[in-house]
Amino acid sequence: MVACWGTALRPNMLACLWMALLLGALARLDHADGGVFLIPPFAATLAILAYLPEVSIAQPLAVVCGSVAGAAIGTVASLVLGFGPGVAMLAALSAAILLPLLRIVHPPGIALAMCPALLHAGLLFAIDVVLPFTLAAVISAAAMSRVVPGWARYPRPLRAETR
Repeated sequence: MVACWGTALRPNMLACLWMALLLGALARLDHADGGVFLIPPFAATLAILAYLPEVSIAQPLAVVCGSVAGAAIGTVASLVLGFGPGVAMLAALSAAILLPLLRIVHPPGIALAMCPALLHAGLLFAIDVVLPFTLAAVISAAAMSRVVPGWARYPRPLRAETR
């Protein structure tokens, strides 16, 4: 049973170094403003990019737009309803409903919806923090896939749909 439910993925030391560099830069740049608390959703994004680059939630549109939209949903919720864990829960549930409807599902984006209500992240959180980080993650993952032998190809090639 464990073999069926487990994963065959093995640690990729170069990917771990890439993750450490990006997360370290985030922590260093935004330590004073609570950037350390953003490491969990951003670490999840980087892990998805490193280990599952072919899945739909790892594609650039989902990563960037899903994360920014999730953070924006959380910002709107905290502006309208205030701050605290209840508002964070409502923001996450709203993101869990809206992101699939928009076809930009990225699970860390749902987590990012909670941040404004929990961290008092500010009005421009989605644009000032989430957008630059997700763009850096997607662009650097694409670059690594082209220059590092053995790095999985990213992003997945666009294909014309056949009907």
